[in-house]
Amino acid sequence: MENSSARNMWGDFLDAHLEFAFEDAPKVMHFGDNERDADLGVDLIIKNLKKATSFSLLGLQHRKEPLPKIGAFIVLTDWSGKAKCIVRTTAVKLKPFFSITKEYAQLDGLGDKSLEHWKKFHWDYFSRELAPFNRVPRDSMIVVCVGFEKVYG
Repeated sequence: MENSSARNMWGDFLDAHLEFAFEDAPKVMHFGDNERDADLGVDLIIKNLKKATSFSLLGLQHRKEPLPKIGAFIVLTDWSGKAKCIVRTTAVKLKPFFSITKEYAQLDGLGDKSLEHWKKFHWDYFSRELAPFNRVPRDSMIVVCVGFEKVYG
């Protein structure tokens, strides 16, 4: 783990949870593609208001990133790379954009937690994410819906 802040947080977590001492090193990441969204997302998790996040399958494929794995740990940072908390993936589901529910939007915790806000926010994000690959979001695009629980921080 190159990020010393994340490495220190992971070490502190392992000190308190020796049962995970042989787990693979966690992924280190922030949410979003800008400082405002990254810092807001991690703050919502710290306050236990955000318990899910979403990726476009197409974006993961173009970046050659694997699907999230149930049981995997992630050290989440703010935009500047400071470790803020650790989450553990509890669910991974692939759903078309048009089938996202208001219940899932509430778990995502953004804005007023409405489905309308979720769709607008993610459509804008997926548009920016896919633009470098000359792709655009579609109602039928597959969204990777990831549930998680905060385990530290």
